[in-house]
Amino acid sequence: MEVLKVLVIDAVTVVIAFTTLWAICSAIRDVTMVDAWWALGMALLALATFLQMEVATDRRMLLLGLCALWAIRLGGYLFWRWRDHGPDRRYVRMMEKAQEKRGWGYARASFWLVFVTQAPLQFIVALPVMLGQIQTEPAGLGTLAYVGTALALFGIVFESIGDFQLTRFRKNPANAGKVLNTGLWKYTRHPNYFGDACVWWGLFAIGAETGFGWFALPGPILLTWTLMKWSGAPTLEFRMRKTKPHYADYIATTSGFVPWPPKRVKG
Repeated sequence: MEVLKVLVIDAVTVVIAFTTLWAICSAIRDVTMVDAWWALGMALLALATFLQMEVATDRRMLLLGLCALWAIRLGGYLFWRWRDHGPDRRYVRMMEKAQEKRGWGYARASFWLVFVTQAPLQFIVALPVMLGQIQTEPAGLGTLAYVGTALALFGIVFESIGDFQLTRFRKNPANAGKVLNTGLWKYTRHPNYFGDACVWWGLFAIGAETGFGWFALPGPILLTWTLMKWSGAPTLEFRMRKTKPHYADYIATTSGFVPWPPKRVKG
C-alpha cells in the first residue's frame, strides 16, 4: 500500500505539472518548452518521492542528486535552445496540421498531441528514481549502485560534451548545410541520446539493489526504445536526410547509437 500511495502522489504531481504547463503553452501558442520540462519534470518526481520518505538514506540522496544534476543540465540547455532558436519546427508543423486537417484549436491540439502523450511517458521513464527510493534494504550502497553511479555520471558528461560540440558547430556560419562528423559525433550520430540512455540505465542500477527497484525496468527500456526507434533518432534523421545533402554518407559510416569507430568508405 505504501508503494501505491507514493506512486499515486507522484502521478498527481505529473498531472498538475503538465496541466499547468499546457495552460502556459496554450496562452503563448508555443509548446516547445515541453522538451525542457521532459527533463526537469523527472527531477520533480524524484523530489516528490524523496519528500514522502521518512529517512534520507544514501541511496535516496544519490538518486535525487544525480537525477537533479542531469535534469538541470539538460533542461537548462533545452530551455536556452528554445529561447535562442525559437519554436521547434516539429511542433509548429504538428499544430498547423492539426488545426488545418482536424479543425482543432491550438489548446485542444497541444493537449491531445503533446501533453497527454508526454505525461505518462515521463512517469514511466522516471520509475527508477521513484521505485528505487521506496525500499530501505539493503541499508548501504553495493557494487551495482557504484557501477550505476559511474554510468550515470559518464552519461551526463558524454551528452554534455555532445551538446556543446553541436552548439559550437551550429554557431559557425561556415558550417551551414554541413554535417557534424567530428568529436563525439565521429563515433555516434546521437551522443546526446546515448548519454541519456546511460544516465537512466545507471539510475536504474542504483535502485535495482532494492526489491522494488527492479520493477522500474520498463523505464530505461522505454527511454532507449523511444530514442532509438520512435521520436528520437528516426524523426531527426528523417529531417536531416532532407536538409543535409551528405547526411546519407554520414549514416553509412557512423554508428547510430553506441559509440564505435567509423566505417571505411568502400571504393
